[in-house]
Amino acid sequence: MLQWVNMASLQQELDFFKKNQKDLVQKYEGKFLVIKDRKVQGVYDSEMEAYTDAQKQFQLGTFLIQESSPGQESYTQTFHSRVVIS
Repeated sequence: MLQWVNMASLQQELDFFKKNQKDLVQKYEGKFLVIKDRKVQGVYDSEMEAYTDAQKQFQLGTFLIQESSPGQESYTQTFHSRVVIS
């Protein structure tokens, strides 16, 4: 079944993490957080554990799983490609 993801809602969850990152890292460094409705709904040792539990509680596409780590690197990714667009 195809499910739609509300990107604005997920952006709000990411914004919550970024705004509270310092405090969240102090409390949960190295853990995986399930964030929904701008609250930490669960704290887990692995991303898979967070996903498995969260999908039982919430509809897919309505929550964010975020590793609690310091720095911008914890919520950004850089992809390199050899493709040239002209």
